Amino acid sequence: MNDTSYIGAIVGRVANRIGGAEFTLNGTHYELDANEGTSMLHGGKKGFSQVTWKVIKHEKKGPSPHITLSYHSADGEEGFPGAVVVFVTYALSKPYKLSITMKAKALNKATPVSLAQHSYWNLGGHDSGDILSDELQIFASHITPVDKKLIPNGEIVSVKKTPYDFLSPHVIKNLIKELPNGSKGYDINYVLNGYKTKKMKPVAVVYNKKSGRVMKLSANAPGVQLYTGNYINDVKGKGGYVYQAHAALCLETQGFPDSVNHRNFPSQIVTPGKPYEHFMLFKFSTKKD
Repeated sequence: MNDTSYIGAIVGRVANRIGGAEFTLNGTHYELDANEGTSMLHGGKKGFSQVTWKVIKHEKKGPSPHITLSYHSADGEEGFPGAVVVFVTYALSKPYKLSITMKAKALNKATPVSLAQHSYWNLGGHDSGDILSDELQIFASHITPVDKKLIPNGEIVSVKKTPYDFLSPHVIKNLIKELPNGSKGYDINYVLNGYKTKKMKPVAVVYNKKSGRVMKLSANAPGVQLYTGNYINDVKGKGGYVYQAHAALCLETQGFPDSVNHRNFPSQIVTPGKPYEHFMLFKFSTKKD
């Protein structure tokens, strides 16, 4: 309950940032709960990461152990219109696969919904130090650039010849040092190749050379937020280990940030007749160089 980094959290009703903590939908202007300066981040002060979810199904045994959580978000919660019911299922399967399924249904009004799984990954182990030596590949030719408040300016620009180009695998520290002065690391939305379709698509591959572990992520979302744990500072974790900056990275598949205020971004509006579905698949393996 004291977490400030959304470690392992389900974030929503709208993940990432909404500029000015406001938007207009069907002629009605909505003012939201600003919790990061004048912006809303990850659903507000009491977003989905700060509520109690119900366990509605839990299977511990068999070929695919799984658990399903549900949450009823009330009309007007954090300023959002309409009531929404949400279901999230985590399932394990062989060999070494984790699937996450997020579904939401608007009960009475149109409303934005964009959920994300805010897991922090360190393939070397949570107490192995930083992730800067990990090799990263992201299947995205474009990003949505942001202003000083990390709000997208509405453009979709190429990553070619920039430090954001992970189309081929790169060691993170080799590109992170090329970021603009003042940047502590990556915190940017990547426009996934094939983003206009809702089919499953490759998102990213992470490789930790020391352990040999590999994580491959695929999803049906249009974007993925790469966050390199830039602001983690003295966070006490498992076994009393204290995490610092770059102790892990996040690959949050999601709708584009601030999409409610940019018509050229894929719509994240859900209606009673148009439910929300977000699928993620994490595959783990090992390899030797």
